[in-house]
Amino acid sequence: MTDQAPTDSPALQDLNDVVDAHVGRSRAVLEYGLTLKRVLDGASATDFGVQSWAPLAEFVDTARFDRVGNFKDLMDWDEYVAFLTRWAPGATWECSFKRVTETSGLVFLELEERTVTDGVASAANSLSVYAFDPDDRIVHIDVYLQMPLPRAFLPAIYQDVRLSD
Repeated sequence: MTDQAPTDSPALQDLNDVVDAHVGRSRAVLEYGLTLKRVLDGASATDFGVQSWAPLAEFVDTARFDRVGNFKDLMDWDEYVAFLTRWAPGATWECSFKRVTETSGLVFLELEERTVTDGVASAANSLSVYAFDPDDRIVHIDVYLQMPLPRAFLPAIYQDVRLSD
Protein backbone atom coordinates (compact mmCIF):
# COMPACT_ATOMS: atom_id res chain seq x y z
CA MET A 1 0.00 0.00 0.00
CA THR A 2 1.33 3.43 -0.84
CA ASP A 3 1.73 6.14 1.76
CA GLN A 4 -0.70 9.01 1.53
CA ALA A 5 -0.41 12.49 2.95
CA PRO A 6 -2.73 13.01 5.93
CA THR A 7 -4.86 15.41 3.91
CA ASP A 8 -5.55 12.84 1.18
CA SER A 9 -9.01 11.40 1.40
CA PRO A 10 -8.89 7.79 0.19
CA ALA A 11 -11.64 6.54 -2.10
CA LEU A 12 -14.13 4.34 -0.31
CA GLN A 13 -14.11 0.68 -1.33
CA ASP A 14 -15.95 -2.48 -0.36
CA LEU A 15 -14.01 -4.75 2.03
CA ASN A 16 -14.57 -7.68 -0.34
CA ASP A 17 -12.78 -5.74 -3.08
CA VAL A 18 -9.64 -5.01 -1.03
CA VAL A 19 -9.09 -8.06 1.19
CA ASP A 20 -7.09 -10.02 -1.42
CA ALA A 21 -4.65 -7.13 -1.83
CA HIS A 22 -3.49 -7.51 1.79
CA VAL A 23 -1.50 -10.09 3.72
CA GLY A 24 -0.61 -10.86 7.32
CA ARG A 25 -2.30 -9.06 10.15
CA SER A 26 -3.83 -6.43 7.85
CA ARG A 27 -5.62 -9.17 5.97
CA ALA A 28 -6.69 -10.79 9.26
CA VAL A 29 -8.32 -7.53 10.36
CA LEU A 30 -10.17 -7.23 7.05
CA GLU A 31 -11.33 -10.85 7.31
CA TYR A 32 -12.41 -10.16 10.92
CA GLY A 33 -14.64 -7.36 9.56
CA LEU A 34 -16.07 -9.56 6.81
CA THR A 35 -16.76 -12.31 9.36
CA LEU A 36 -18.46 -9.82 11.69
CA LYS A 37 -20.70 -8.74 8.79
CA ARG A 38 -21.61 -12.36 7.91
CA VAL A 39 -22.55 -13.16 11.52
CA LEU A 40 -24.56 -9.94 11.86
CA ASP A 41 -26.42 -10.66 8.64
CA GLY A 42 -27.46 -14.02 10.14
CA ALA A 43 -28.84 -12.51 13.34
CA SER A 44 -32.45 -13.01 12.29
CA ALA A 45 -32.06 -16.81 12.34
CA THR A 46 -34.04 -18.52 15.07
CA ASP A 47 -30.94 -20.29 16.41
CA PHE A 48 -28.87 -17.07 16.61
CA GLY A 49 -27.07 -16.67 19.92
CA VAL A 50 -23.71 -16.37 21.63
CA GLN A 51 -22.53 -19.52 19.82
CA SER A 52 -23.01 -17.72 16.49
CA TRP A 53 -19.85 -15.68 17.13
CA ALA A 54 -17.55 -18.73 17.02
CA PRO A 55 -16.22 -17.80 13.54
CA LEU A 56 -15.17 -14.39 14.89
CA ALA A 57 -13.46 -16.01 17.89
CA GLU A 58 -11.05 -17.76 15.49
CA PHE A 59 -9.24 -14.42 15.07
CA VAL A 60 -9.02 -13.70 18.81
CA ASP A 61 -7.20 -14.85 21.91
CA THR A 62 -10.49 -14.96 23.81
CA ALA A 63 -8.82 -15.43 27.21
CA ARG A 64 -6.78 -12.22 26.87
CA PHE A 65 -9.07 -10.12 24.66
CA ASP A 66 -10.48 -6.76 25.63
CA ARG A 67 -12.09 -3.95 23.66
CA VAL A 68 -12.52 -0.27 24.39
CA GLY A 69 -15.53 0.84 22.41
CA ASN A 70 -17.31 3.92 21.13
CA PHE A 71 -18.11 5.32 24.57
CA LYS A 72 -14.91 4.19 26.34
CA ASP A 73 -16.78 1.04 27.34
CA LEU A 74 -14.45 -1.81 28.29
CA MET A 75 -15.44 -5.40 27.52
CA ASP A 76 -13.68 -8.74 27.65
CA TRP A 77 -14.52 -11.37 25.02
CA ASP A 78 -17.53 -12.85 26.84
CA GLU A 79 -18.96 -9.38 27.54
CA TYR A 80 -18.34 -8.29 23.94
CA VAL A 81 -20.06 -11.36 22.50
CA ALA A 82 -23.03 -10.91 24.84
CA PHE A 83 -23.24 -7.25 23.79
CA LEU A 84 -23.10 -8.13 20.08
CA THR A 85 -25.74 -10.84 20.58
CA ARG A 86 -28.14 -8.31 22.15
CA TRP A 87 -27.41 -5.65 19.50
CA ALA A 88 -27.39 -7.73 16.31
CA PRO A 89 -31.07 -8.74 15.93
CA GLY A 90 -32.20 -5.09 15.86
CA ALA A 91 -29.34 -3.73 13.78
CA THR A 92 -27.84 -3.66 10.33
CA TRP A 93 -24.20 -2.77 9.75
CA GLU A 94 -22.19 -2.08 6.64
CA CYS A 95 -18.92 -0.38 6.00
CA SER A 96 -16.64 1.02 3.36
CA PHE A 97 -12.88 0.66 3.47
CA LYS A 98 -10.67 3.75 3.59
CA ARG A 99 -7.21 2.41 4.45
CA VAL A 100 -5.27 0.00 6.63
CA THR A 101 -1.85 0.55 8.17
CA GLU A 102 0.24 -2.12 9.86
CA THR A 103 3.12 -1.57 12.24
CA SER A 104 4.83 -3.68 14.89
CA GLY A 105 2.04 -5.67 16.56
CA LEU A 106 -0.69 -3.19 15.57
CA VAL A 107 -3.09 -2.72 12.68
CA PHE A 108 -4.97 0.56 12.17
CA LEU A 109 -8.16 0.16 10.14
CA GLU A 110 -10.09 3.17 8.85
CA LEU A 111 -13.68 2.65 7.72
CA GLU A 112 -16.85 4.53 7.07
CA GLU A 113 -19.44 2.61 9.09
CA ARG A 114 -23.19 2.81 8.58
CA THR A 115 -25.68 1.32 11.00
CA VAL A 116 -29.38 1.17 11.54
CA THR A 117 -30.25 0.27 15.12
CA ASP A 118 -33.89 0.05 16.17
CA GLY A 119 -34.82 2.12 13.11
CA VAL A 120 -32.28 4.89 13.73
CA ALA A 121 -29.67 5.34 10.98
CA SER A 122 -26.19 6.69 11.65
CA ALA A 123 -22.88 6.97 9.87
CA ALA A 124 -19.41 7.45 11.32
CA ASN A 125 -15.80 7.45 10.28
CA SER A 126 -14.03 4.90 12.42
CA LEU A 127 -10.46 4.11 13.29
CA SER A 128 -10.00 0.80 15.04
CA VAL A 129 -6.63 -0.19 16.45
CA TYR A 130 -6.07 -3.94 16.65
CA ALA A 131 -3.28 -5.27 18.89
CA PHE A 132 -1.94 -8.74 18.16
CA ASP A 133 -0.03 -11.28 20.20
CA PRO A 134 3.03 -13.10 18.80
CA ASP A 135 0.71 -15.88 17.55
CA ASP A 136 -1.18 -13.38 15.35
CA ARG A 137 -4.30 -13.42 17.51
CA ILE A 138 -6.18 -10.21 18.32
CA VAL A 139 -5.86 -9.37 22.01
CA HIS A 140 -7.13 -5.78 22.09
CA ILE A 141 -9.24 -3.38 20.02
CA ASP A 142 -9.59 0.38 20.54
CA VAL A 143 -12.42 2.08 18.59
CA TYR A 144 -12.41 5.80 17.72
CA LEU A 145 -15.29 7.50 15.91
CA GLN A 146 -16.04 10.73 14.07
CA MET A 147 -19.74 11.37 13.74
CA PRO A 148 -21.96 14.40 13.48
CA LEU A 149 -23.45 15.81 16.63
CA PRO A 150 -26.93 17.23 16.06
CA ARG A 151 -26.72 20.99 15.52
CA ALA A 152 -28.91 21.54 18.59
CA PHE A 153 -26.16 20.04 20.77
CA LEU A 154 -23.17 21.78 19.20
CA PRO A 155 -21.45 24.35 21.43
CA ALA A 156 -21.94 27.94 20.23
CA ILE A 157 -18.30 28.16 19.16
CA TYR A 158 -19.18 25.83 16.23
CA GLN A 159 -21.95 28.10 14.91
CA ASP A 160 -19.90 29.28 11.90
CA VAL A 161 -17.73 26.18 11.47
CA ARG A 162 -18.22 24.12 8.31
CA LEU A 163 -18.88 20.49 9.24
CA SER A 164 -17.87 17.61 6.96
CA ASP A 165 -20.32 14.96 5.76
